[in-house]
Amino acid sequence: MKKILIVGLGLIGGSLAMALRGFEDFEVVGAVRSQATYDKAEAMDAADRLTFDPAGELPGADVVVLCQDPAGIIAFLEEHRDRFKPGCLVWDVCGVKTAVMEAAKCLPAGVDFIGCHPMAGKEMSGIANAEGTLFRNTHFIVTPGPNATSGHLDLLRRMADWCKFGDVIVTTPARHDEMIAYTSQLMHVIALSVCDNDELFACQGFEGGSFRDCTRVAALDPAMWVQLFSLNAPALTQVVRTLEGRMRQYRQAMEAGDKEALRDMLARASDRKKRINLERARGDDVRPSF
Repeated sequence: MKKILIVGLGLIGGSLAMALRGFEDFEVVGAVRSQATYDKAEAMDAADRLTFDPAGELPGADVVVLCQDPAGIIAFLEEHRDRFKPGCLVWDVCGVKTAVMEAAKCLPAGVDFIGCHPMAGKEMSGIANAEGTLFRNTHFIVTPGPNATSGHLDLLRRMADWCKFGDVIVTTPARHDEMIAYTSQLMHVIALSVCDNDELFACQGFEGGSFRDCTRVAALDPAMWVQLFSLNAPALTQVVRTLEGRMRQYRQAMEAGDKEALRDMLARASDRKKRINLERARGDDVRPSF
């Protein structure tokens, strides 16, 4: 029997372990660090087998999925680069791809690292919140390196199909980081900025659905997001700078009482959002699989 080793059974790793159980002829092994996570994963039947020793499992693992935080992934690759099974597939779930794929260059020739990013999650982290259906109808982003093999790309596609991802999107690490800076990390910057205000408490009872939607992601893990913001700083600072310019235009129009300029800005942005909503309703936003 072949082996999939999942290193890190938090929300994403635990959910992947559950989703991948029964996939073809693979045993799913979950590697954990704490006894509490081990006990919870065992109670949830999250994997075929659990271990505290990922390094000891590496020489026999045909697929390795790295589900730690970015710094943990980079450190794991550097520390254990000579223990991976020759010819194995290694992929990660990190929200930043350029830095992680640069770190993966330390792996020996023949160990195929393919950057991945499952676009799924919750506000709550940890194995207790993992579920095997977390990835249903979500996007699975893949950023292959120049030496990625067609066999491993096909294996990734089959795993994505088994986990019920809605589609598989292939792009470059740099383009991934640019897009995620805009669609995900910028939203966290906005939510955090809104919550970093004493009015948050003074206005309790006056929040509508739009406020709750806007601030939902602010209840995050600061240590994790310091890493994500820092590793993707070039792309993220650019989209923050663009947003600052847009916000300034709105403020200036309101200060000047320029209703025509304000109406034009509102109409342009509203029309763009309506258009993308229509495309989503028609299914036009679904990308073809590789």
